[in-house]
Amino acid sequence: MSNTTIALGSLALMLLFIYAGMHVAITLGLVSFIGVWLIRGDIGIAANLLAQAASDSIASHIFGVVPLFVLTGFLVAQADVGKDAFEVANQLFRRIRGGLGVATVAANAIFAAITGISIASAAVFTRVAVPQMLRFGYQPRFAVGVVAGSSVLGMLIPPSLLMILYAFLSNQSVGDMFTAGIIPGVLLAIAFAVSILLMATLWPELVFTPAHVASGDDDTSELMPWSELAAKIVPLALLIFSVLGGIYGGLFTATEAGAVGALMALLIALVRRKLTPSSFWQVLTETGHVTVAVSFLIICANIYTRMLAMSGAPQLIVEWMSSAGFGVVMFMLIYVGIILLLGTIIDSSSILLIVLPLMLPIAEQFGLNLVWFGVVTVMAVEIGLLTPPFGLSAYVVKSALGSTVNVSIVEIFRGTAPFTIVMFAVLLLLMTFPGLSLVLLR
Repeated sequence: MSNTTIALGSLALMLLFIYAGMHVAITLGLVSFIGVWLIRGDIGIAANLLAQAASDSIASHIFGVVPLFVLTGFLVAQADVGKDAFEVANQLFRRIRGGLGVATVAANAIFAAITGISIASAAVFTRVAVPQMLRFGYQPRFAVGVVAGSSVLGMLIPPSLLMILYAFLSNQSVGDMFTAGIIPGVLLAIAFAVSILLMATLWPELVFTPAHVASGDDDTSELMPWSELAAKIVPLALLIFSVLGGIYGGLFTATEAGAVGALMALLIALVRRKLTPSSFWQVLTETGHVTVAVSFLIICANIYTRMLAMSGAPQLIVEWMSSAGFGVVMFMLIYVGIILLLGTIIDSSSILLIVLPLMLPIAEQFGLNLVWFGVVTVMAVEIGLLTPPFGLSAYVVKSALGSTVNVSIVEIFRGTAPFTIVMFAVLLLLMTFPGLSLVLLR
């Protein structure tokens, strides 16, 4: 059996194990360990490589960015910052036809600029935005679709946990990845908002219930007093400018920004009296769980990368593409197609861990900018959060709704369909014009 056959066979076996329910990190570690053993014919070398990968993968202080931003996200959720973001956005768009939908997108964008976790956004705004939209005559399908669709902004607008993971896997700067995600993230948010306005104007039956199609009722409640509005805006502005402003202003690194964000979020939660000893302990525990899970993933992905390099599979694929006459465009189309296909069956992190070790060497051979390649990758992976049958954001929304709103998972997927189409259009735009991602890095 050739080394390449072993590598490609391990990839097929890995997909089978993951789809059967085995944890992706365990699958990566197990399959890679067996692959190295078969390639080298020595179980001792495989064991040593696994030990070395565990040491090398997360030894750098740069890895501290993961627990710090995760902690920031949990503290922000505890402090009800997501609710504040929605109320502020609602005040801005309250008189626009479809304004509550636009407000949900804007609030998700603001929340994303603080937390960077899509699933957290989906859970928070299902509880905050959906009841408000239903109250003012929005279709349940549209309401849940807006929340699930705009939640993907959490993984594109920096700080993004998925971009941090990509940076580790590709040896790119976390700060560069954050910078490259700004314009694509804002562009996607604007595209979502425009699509909502168009639907509310041209196809109101998709947005409003029959009783409200003609009027297109939105929030007609009293304007929020300036003092109350300022009390909600100031914490949001402080969090965003202290984290992102510090990074882009060159005041501190991404890791230090995570620490500043965590401190600011902690102070806001304490000032608002949203943090009790028991809830703080729960936040710390959940942060530890997420950090350990990410650490384990990166360690196992590291040995998987080494196994692939040992097998020579990436080089063989490059040679095959060259002989077949495939250029950069065909490679990118195949690559994005694979990601979109995997997005229907497995989660975002798993896709990165499986695909990148095989595809990054090929991208380097083609001379592609790996920061732009990362933005395209994250965008394509995030589409998987909205596509059936896996569509994690849709399931999070369904879970957060509980028994309060009777919307089936099929209806949620139908509600996300327009946003999936918009994401695909923006993805094609980013692939066609790489400068949209890289202009702020020049």
